Amino acid sequence: MIQEYVDKHLKEKQDDRKPGGGKWKPHMLGRCYRAHYWTKHNEPPTNPPDQRALRIFQAGHLFHDFVQDLIPDKNTEVDVEDDLLRGRADIVTADTVWDIKSQHSRAFWYMKKDGYDTRQRKYNNWLQVMWYALRLGKEKAGICFISKDDLCMAEYIEYVNKWQDDIACELYYLACIDALDVLPKPSPRAYKDKYGKSKECQYCNYKDKCWKMQGKRGYK
Repeated sequence: MIQEYVDKHLKEKQDDRKPGGGKWKPHMLGRCYRAHYWTKHNEPPTNPPDQRALRIFQAGHLFHDFVQDLIPDKNTEVDVEDDLLRGRADIVTADTVWDIKSQHSRAFWYMKKDGYDTRQRKYNNWLQVMWYALRLGKEKAGICFISKDDLCMAEYIEYVNKWQDDIACELYYLACIDALDVLPKPSPRAYKDKYGKSKECQYCNYKDKCWKMQGKRGYK
């Protein structure tokens, strides 16, 4: 009974989401250009999140809001926009922009192992928060990962100037896509495993549509 109320609420909340403003989304930086293009143009997803995924998203929002409320002398949910992109930065302090990312405990502790390269494995997350910091004129940007099971946290921080070339390349490519106004080729780049292979298609909201266009098996 209670589960039904929760799922009904989350489904209604998902259905009531307003379309984007016709600009590229910072949270999609570093991800597949085709999925990013469809997201920008509010293409209806063929693989929308199921009820379990919606519950996972909501749990992430709860941790996110909890942490935001505890940080003194900060601005939260700061609107950031330029000619190409529009989004919101989680936490903005005097010299740093922070992004909050929650994970289940197994993924969190795996990330803490020696040899785990956050720059490579979390490249899309870094591009997002670095773009916010660059636009807001901040010197640094950081990501705070949270274990959902025990509220353990791992904080990583880097200087924006080390990411300016990466951001410039990404924005240049998006500007080219805008100028051509042609659907990009699929380019899964995010959620890489330890061997560098991307698992982005597995979680894509447009997987069936994209795979069908490519003549791949496995779409519904």
